[in-house]
Amino acid sequence: MQATGVQVYVCQPDANGKPAWVLKAPEAELRDEAGTLIGRHYGGPTWKHHDGSEITARLVARMEAPDPEAIPWMLLTVTGHSGDGVFRRATTIQRIHTAGGKAPAALCDADAEVKVPYTAVYSFYAPGG
Repeated sequence: MQATGVQVYVCQPDANGKPAWVLKAPEAELRDEAGTLIGRHYGGPTWKHHDGSEITARLVARMEAPDPEAIPWMLLTVTGHSGDGVFRRATTIQRIHTAGGKAPAALCDADAEVKVPYTAVYSFYAPGG
């Protein structure tokens, strides 16, 4: 599935008390190969299909994207399911072919928020059978 949206960052103190951009959540539309809107991706992280099925996941592995301006590629394991639709059997999610989405390099002011456009391909895997 193709995702198009934003990565939302907020300015918060880092471990040294200095302001830094921290990921708040993604906000993206999910489209199939034909470009039809079929769902949303948002904080949790959560993927929700229009058929009502929904999954949450946690990070297993990540690697830097080939494009230094893009958010990392990721492998996630599904931690929660709801609904009986397309996502009901998913166990693994892969995010690849990312473009954009990195936090700004500029310093931030406390409590500021910024939305950085990104695209990615999400692949969902389930056991065979």
